[in-house]
Amino acid sequence: MAKQYTVLRGFNQSRTREPFAVGPSPTGLEALIAAQAIPQVEVRTLNKMEVLDTARDPEVKGIAPVMPIKLIEPTSNDDVSATAGDAWGISAVRADVSAFTGDGVVVSVLDTGIDPNHPAFQGITLVQKDFTGEGDGDGHGHGTHCAGTVFGRDVNGTRIGVARGVKKALIGKVLGTNGGGDSDMLFQGITWAIENQADVVSMSLGFDFPGFVDQMVSDGLPVPAATSIALEGYRANLRMFDALMQMIRARAAFGQGTVVVAASGNESERTAQKPYEVAVSIPAAAEGIISVGALGRAGNALEVASFSNTFPQISAPGVDIISARKGGGLISMNGTSMATPHVAGVAALWWDFMRQSDTPANALGISSKLLATARSNVFAANVDPTDRGMGIVTAP
Repeated sequence: MAKQYTVLRGFNQSRTREPFAVGPSPTGLEALIAAQAIPQVEVRTLNKMEVLDTARDPEVKGIAPVMPIKLIEPTSNDDVSATAGDAWGISAVRADVSAFTGDGVVVSVLDTGIDPNHPAFQGITLVQKDFTGEGDGDGHGHGTHCAGTVFGRDVNGTRIGVARGVKKALIGKVLGTNGGGDSDMLFQGITWAIENQADVVSMSLGFDFPGFVDQMVSDGLPVPAATSIALEGYRANLRMFDALMQMIRARAAFGQGTVVVAASGNESERTAQKPYEVAVSIPAAAEGIISVGALGRAGNALEVASFSNTFPQISAPGVDIISARKGGGLISMNGTSMATPHVAGVAALWWDFMRQSDTPANALGISSKLLATARSNVFAANVDPTDRGMGIVTAP
């Protein structure tokens, strides 16, 4: 039976050993050539034999079944009157005292789109690309809120943006008005951002494993079979992300490269009657992507949000986050979705810092700076280090 698969292509002389394996990293001259290649993705309908034949193509770096994705659902608080003052996350990551603004840095936000008419985005060149078929714009509001935290301008005296000097943003609409999409849309969005020379890619979304299982069960499959098929797809897509990030890292080794950050997920529940924690989900779990956990305030200290998945690499403010509301004004939301754009914004500040210094600026160096400068002395005594990663992201 034929199914839809996403196929990742790039320069590679090594053949994959089995359909969903990641090929070895190129070396020598092959690595130099690979670094110049832009990853290419396509969606194809394939039967089992065609999957094998495609995997044997020396240019194929990865192949995975198309799976549903969704935004990492935030919880919305209330609309916020735009009174003077900063959103608390800005000062928590020390963007308010940084001498750097992100000027000259290109940031890509892959989400539900953006409200280009919001005052927070005036004066910014917004390059929009729709991968959902709905057209440009933001019918949901999630993407507008996330973009506002990364680079939004002040709204009636309220600062919401970490990197207010960013003048160009690539807005990839990979999620529709209902907050859903599929993995092919996401892979297309990432490669589009790379092709258009994004310095930072921010993703506040995740794979909808339960939704994939439910979809197959509603189509008549027994639960064990649906779960097994979903696990196979999940594994293949994780390997696909690993292969894509391998290509991105190869480019960074010979050029500037791209810093990719993603939300760890909101599936944990530390305050439930039977508390539980879930580890970082994909795409954040992929090798080379910086995974982000969410923090809230606990008096004069910080604590990990009850919903934030465990084992992130770094953390950022994600509770009571004020940013742009679709249609105008401001709104406060909670989620690792809100934490991720803080890290993307700080990454833009570090790009600005590195480019103004004598140190060569590249994605590997920026990623190292983000992790090495994270602060761990701001947390409440009961915070588990495995829940907050290296600490709270910190601006230069």
